[in-house]
Amino acid sequence: RKGMKMAVHGSNKNRKPGNLVQTIERVSLILDVLGRHSHGISVGELSEEVGLPKGSTHRLLSSLAYFNFVRQDRSTKKYHLGFRLLELGSLLITQIDFRNEARPLMQELANKTGETIHLVVLDQKEALYIDKVALNQSGLQMMSRVGLRMPIHSTSVGKILAAYLPEEELDLIIKEKKLSRLTENTMTDIALFKEHLSKIRACGYAIDNEENENGIRCVAAPIRNAEGAVVAALSISGPSIRVSLKAIEDSLKDQVCAAALHISRKTGFTG
Repeated sequence: RKGMKMAVHGSNKNRKPGNLVQTIERVSLILDVLGRHSHGISVGELSEEVGLPKGSTHRLLSSLAYFNFVRQDRSTKKYHLGFRLLELGSLLITQIDFRNEARPLMQELANKTGETIHLVVLDQKEALYIDKVALNQSGLQMMSRVGLRMPIHSTSVGKILAAYLPEEELDLIIKEKKLSRLTENTMTDIALFKEHLSKIRACGYAIDNEENENGIRCVAAPIRNAEGAVVAALSISGPSIRVSLKAIEDSLKDQVCAAALHISRKTGFTG
């Protein structure tokens, strides 16, 4: 059994951490073994391969099945990898593709505008910043950073992601996260917010008019995948004294829309 465990992880080049959580290690072993058995595997056979008691293996499988990471065939009772893994894998591929394609265009956009450029996706009902290009400019320092999560209603990128959500999903996010006031300009009325999202869909870009941070204004546009679905948002952000509403109308909105469309086309969008 030890040999099997080593074989399962033989392709993993990362050094094993000293604080490795045992449950995570066991789950990893289970998923690795399931991945090698395309026709499924029984609890007894799986427990033998991963070197765990049958009861422990069954408890782990039950938890994984609850979150759709594994599934059980009702007729054979054998276990297979779950479709949640396929969904996550697809999301990962999409994010890697457009992030790699976006980076040089983000740098180019930053050089042209002299402002900070953000790349953001929707994750766990919030806007998640996955990349940022910032030049050494004097002025207000933004709170944004890679890995930061922000509400969807107060940022231009969040509004873009919200604008193209199915209404049921949007309603669930609003119900759970609320439309909290962050500045005096933050939209907190649900009806007005939805009307605002409708206008965003019509014009193809969104503005954060000092709604998330005082003194910071942003304009964002959608990035689409090959199927035309909005998978990310690209924004230009900076001090409101430079990123004025006039500057947005005159040039910045067109620049961010053109860059977002370019990224979309590089990752398969043909619209």
